[in-house]
Parts: sequence; structure tokens; C-alpha cells
Amino acid sequence: MEKNVYTDQKLVENTRLMYILMLVGLAFGVTAIVAVVIAYINKDDPMPAWLKSHYDFIISTFWKGLLMLVVGVITSIIIVGIFLLIFWTVWIIIRCIKGMKRLDLAEAQPVPNGWMFD
Repeated sequence: MEKNVYTDQKLVENTRLMYILMLVGLAFGVTAIVAVVIAYINKDDPMPAWLKSHYDFIISTFWKGLLMLVVGVITSIIIVGIFLLIFWTVWIIIRCIKGMKRLDLAEAQPVPNGWMFD
């Protein structure tokens, strides 16, 4: 029985690490890539459903964030992209902080594939 508690605790720690890597990725993009690779590698491992929703949330945040980043960079020529890049930064920060808060409370992400701050 203690092995399951230990395993679940390690999964929670790994998930927290992925959220931190996503935040550090705002300054050093490669860490966000590391976070999503870890999520893809581990998402099919046996784990509680509430924890799996965090993996889906991290993967979704990465891909949607990458889309916003590319569109923001391309449209920054016409000023609109600058606002999109500011929104992207705030969006990543809020999603990661809310994700870590739910992780600490052992709660599932309500809409892991959603676009907003769920």
C-alpha cells in the first residue's frame, strides 16, 4: 500500500516539475519543450484520473501556447502581435499557477483541453 502512495507522490512531484518548467520556458523556451516531452512520455503510465488531467492540461497548454506565440510573432509587425504576446505570457503564467494550485489540492483540471484559465 505504501508503494502506491510513494508512486503517487512521485507523479505529483513530476507534474509540479512540469509546471515549473513551463514557467521557466517563458525565458528559456527549451524547458517548455522538456516539460511537454516528459508529459507525453508519462501520460500513459498508470495514475489517478485527476492527475492524468494535469498531463493533458500541460500538453494542451504547450501546443495552444506555441500557436499563440507563432501568431503573435508573425503579427507583431502590425502591433496586434505585441498585445497577443503579452496575453500569451499572462495566459501561460495563470494556467501554470492555477494548475499547481489544483495539483496541491489533488483536484482534476475541469477542462484540460480548454482554451481559457479553467
